[in-house]
Amino acid sequence: MTFRILACLSFATCLATAGLEKKEAADLVAKLAAERLATLKTERAAEIEAKSITVGDKTMPWLEKTFGDAPVGKRSLWISMHGGGNAPAAVNDQQWQNQIKLYQPPEGIYIAPRAPTNTWNLWHEGHIDPMFARIIEDMIAVRGVDPDKVYLMGYSAGGDGAWQLGPRMADRFAAVAMMAGHPGDMAPASLRNVPFAIFCGGWDRAYDRNKLCKDYGEKLDELQKADPEGYTHMVRIYEGLGHWMNQKDAEAVPWMAGFTRRTWPKKVVWVQDDVLHDRFYWLGTPAAAAKAGAKLTATVEKQTITLDGDAPAGTTLWLSDALLDLDQPVTVKANGKVVHEGKIERTRDAITASLADRPDAAACATARLVLK
Repeated sequence: MTFRILACLSFATCLATAGLEKKEAADLVAKLAAERLATLKTERAAEIEAKSITVGDKTMPWLEKTFGDAPVGKRSLWISMHGGGNAPAAVNDQQWQNQIKLYQPPEGIYIAPRAPTNTWNLWHEGHIDPMFARIIEDMIAVRGVDPDKVYLMGYSAGGDGAWQLGPRMADRFAAVAMMAGHPGDMAPASLRNVPFAIFCGGWDRAYDRNKLCKDYGEKLDELQKADPEGYTHMVRIYEGLGHWMNQKDAEAVPWMAGFTRRTWPKKVVWVQDDVLHDRFYWLGTPAAAAKAGAKLTATVEKQTITLDGDAPAGTTLWLSDALLDLDQPVTVKANGKVVHEGKIERTRDAITASLADRPDAAACATARLVLK
């Protein structure tokens, strides 16, 4: 793999790819992010007002409550997924109406979305990821949510969703809590940089939920022991309680509120689920090359980036001075081979592309390296 040299084909292209100084790049991020959010605020106002979004052929309404009076730009967002699943719509509607009553964060916008389907996997079908990404974008642009203070939680079938979406979308959340759900085939390794809480009744024996919650808690113990700077977690198995935990699980809320998103972690472990993603923290992969089960571990030590695992042609490193010093040369190693040595320029093109992907100034890359 080698660095792809971008040819300067026109004056506009030269401007887009010309190197920027650190302050120039920071100022440009602030300017372009503000413009992007202003555009989204207009475009998305109607769906926020309606409390309903549609992506493709799926629609997701939500209920909401607001707690506290944090200023615009500092508000937290709590996404709380209801139970139910493979049941009549009326059952899932009842669970949805109940979910809005379950938790009271100390501050923030608390929303209970209604799953678009009534299937057993209603919270981790492939349409959920882009819908949640859109809700987060909407709330940042229209309601002044801080992208570093977005939290995910869910009960029963919603807990199933937390198990699955927590790893898949870890880079979007400050913390995740799972209540009374089944882990299925989730990959805990991807939880390295997002605090994750597990709550289950000791007598919740259906589908071995109590046993599996304990087992996965132990897996997180092992992962944290091997990597003490990652895998923050909390496990509560309430003995004597079944599927309903008498709201003891509400202790998750103040625990979660103590965390903000790790936007630029020095180590990322990315395991692709069967619902594929093309970006995770500061790593990107071509959609055509993404495959279920692929694992990529990326670490930054001083000015060296080391990639181990699945790094196909087209793998992209989305970089920032929050991660390393872009004024200095950078060495990139992929599976033991040096694939880049030298500076990686901050460019308008990288900033624009990053904001187009995610209108999130905190996570905006100012440089990118594409490997082939």
